[in-house]
Amino acid sequence: MNTNQRLHSLDNLRAIMMWLGIVVHVSVNYMESPAPTPWRDSQTSLLADLLIVFIHAFRMPVFFILAGFFVAMLVARRGIAAMLQQRVRKLVWPFMLFWPVLFIGMALLMAVYAHLNAYGTIGVDFSLIPQIPGRAKVSLLHLWFIYYLFLYCLVYALLLRLSANIPSGWQEGLARSWKILGTNWWGILLLSLPLAVAGGFYRNGMVIPLGSFLPDIAEFIHSGLFFTFGIFLDRYQSEILENFTRKSWLYLIAGLPVFFLFLKLSKSFGSAESTGYGLQWAMAYLYNGVSWLWSFALIGLFLRYLPGRNRVLTYMADSSYWVYLVHMLGTMGFGILLYHSPFGAIGRMICNILLTTLFCLLSYHLLIRHRFMGRFLNGSTKKTTAGPDAEAMHSNLGAQ
Repeated sequence: MNTNQRLHSLDNLRAIMMWLGIVVHVSVNYMESPAPTPWRDSQTSLLADLLIVFIHAFRMPVFFILAGFFVAMLVARRGIAAMLQQRVRKLVWPFMLFWPVLFIGMALLMAVYAHLNAYGTIGVDFSLIPQIPGRAKVSLLHLWFIYYLFLYCLVYALLLRLSANIPSGWQEGLARSWKILGTNWWGILLLSLPLAVAGGFYRNGMVIPLGSFLPDIAEFIHSGLFFTFGIFLDRYQSEILENFTRKSWLYLIAGLPVFFLFLKLSKSFGSAESTGYGLQWAMAYLYNGVSWLWSFALIGLFLRYLPGRNRVLTYMADSSYWVYLVHMLGTMGFGILLYHSPFGAIGRMICNILLTTLFCLLSYHLLIRHRFMGRFLNGSTKKTTAGPDAEAMHSNLGAQ
């Protein structure tokens, strides 16, 4: 498979992962498990909980692996300074522009949702918004991803500068160790260990970002390990990606019993207030094993079955940054509009997913795609076929 096909495959994968973000954040409205978030519907379904746990296992890991992969590719082709300049343009400026707007808009929607939960009527009362334990009132919102991604890029650039003082043989040995981990079945057992240590401090072993501007150590390690793997994936992409492609179905199937065992432990012990670190570590180890298995599987499956450009998926990939930024306004806003609808939880979920997707894609097509904001977020939407330039073909793949 040539380089262009690999890039198109991974762009197609990103498009699907982006859309699944809408599914996850719609499901939050209708989950049965107790949560302090104010955007909770009166109708709930176990399906919502299962969707969140299922998709969360691989969605962000895939994003961070792809982000590390394309950042490393950009450094290799254009240098550290160019990478940092591009990341400032793709991450910092959009964050500074959109975070204040989203913070105000989502705070207003939270207040309306909280009023619905308290009184069953539309109203605005910020005092009704519950305080989420461990989360600051002023948080990163869902923009924690691009915030952390930029921090990883800074750390990566610093380490590259420092590596000039490290013997090349040591550097090669370190890089080859990541290749070995990515091409042997037992590598997943080792890769899951540090993630289990971090996840053991979270309920059910699942690392859920709290959105603090001060990076959380466990969250930083968790997402950073996937990003780091992506960096070395670029260096040995022929060998590692060929392994993923060849073993994609094996990785997918192997993750199923591990996932079901995790669900069984979560159902039996996850809701207990006295769950100890050891049990949560075990759940975290299983859950992150699934994350690696299904991340490798999805990359391999898309390389095998979607190697070329697909018009629908390409359009979704082009729109993904905009959708990522604004979709929470849709999932919360349509959740409010559907609160008193005659549908049950599953019916409301389906309607919310469809309406949010329509809102995001229509607003992108009519207001963003061919206007200044489209160039601000994505650069040109035209894709070159002249060569495998990572930024020209997939300029924002590492950004969402």
